[in-house]
Amino acid sequence: MESHGLVIVGGGAAGLATAALLRRAGRDPLVLEAGPEPGAAWRERYDRLHLHTPRLLSGLPNRRIPRRYGRWVSRDDLIAYLADYARAERIEVRTGATVERIDRDGEAWTLVLAGGPLRAETVIIATGYNGAPWIPDWPGRDDFAGELVHSDDYRNPAPYRERDVLVVGAGNSGAEIATDVAEGGAARTRLSVRTPPQIVRRSTAGVPAQLIGMAIRYMPPGWVDPISKTQRKLSIPDLSAQGLVRPEDGVRTAFLATGTTPILDVGIVGAVRRGAVEIVAAVEGFDGADVLLADGSRIAPDAVIVATGFRAGLDALVGHLGVLGPRGLPLKTDGEPALPGLWFVGFRPTLGGQLREGSIAARHVAAAVAAG
Repeated sequence: MESHGLVIVGGGAAGLATAALLRRAGRDPLVLEAGPEPGAAWRERYDRLHLHTPRLLSGLPNRRIPRRYGRWVSRDDLIAYLADYARAERIEVRTGATVERIDRDGEAWTLVLAGGPLRAETVIIATGYNGAPWIPDWPGRDDFAGELVHSDDYRNPAPYRERDVLVVGAGNSGAEIATDVAEGGAARTRLSVRTPPQIVRRSTAGVPAQLIGMAIRYMPPGWVDPISKTQRKLSIPDLSAQGLVRPEDGVRTAFLATGTTPILDVGIVGAVRRGAVEIVAAVEGFDGADVLLADGSRIAPDAVIVATGFRAGLDALVGHLGVLGPRGLPLKTDGEPALPGLWFVGFRPTLGGQLREGSIAARHVAAAVAAG
């Protein structure tokens, strides 16, 4: 059986950052990436995607994202940066290597792959909390007469031109996809909203929203909601007439309750104001060609794009080890081993930016592993 001292499962940003830091500490990790390239999961996202965090706050340890990629880095430029990062840091990345299960093997671990098992003394799991697309089990869903896809399968609006489209889920992906579909020539675009979303400008007066998210952890808790609610009133127009009411809670309360980040407006506010995107009630089920909504109405879109998020998808991998909480996320992560020799990195939702916070977590994990 092939054997390694240190294996990192997942070649995305957190996995690469951890690998680079461990290499600089004298370790020699092997990174196993299920896709065909480092950061392959980003390739599966929609074409118009740009980071919501500015370039200067999104780079991995020791190497900034090149200035030529602009302030808001595109999906393809980020993938190129991750590949360059792996080469520059001399990280060994084995692509097409899907790990199906991890089991205890004495003092080490056995990783089950399609090509055969692999043994490792230390394993770091960096597959992220968006590993598995999730679609609610709505009544009648499987018999829906129209097209139904998860947002993970959406790339661009071309297939939806001149069609009636319903996007379900008022998070960042849902808001951007609805805007993209409307601007791309859909005959009608509706966005189904269950809970009124928090909305903030991606930047205000040149100040990125990420800086506010970073500052929240240092503010007295009682300040955050009033500040965020005031900021929304000043920067986001009242969309109640269009069906998108302001939530009663502020950003902090909403994040603590749901773990979801605010919508960073890159077009949805304008699209709703001018009627290009119509707001409708939450989806309750399906009936043939109809979608049943929570307000008792029914609509008959040609296509439904479900932007209801992801799950970590760790159950098959490590669920039998007793290391996951009720939401399927690791009980211990980002600096504390889940079990001796088993670590997780980059599994905490954050208001401070996924790439930046993932790099901070990587520093904690790499330091602890190197010290051991």
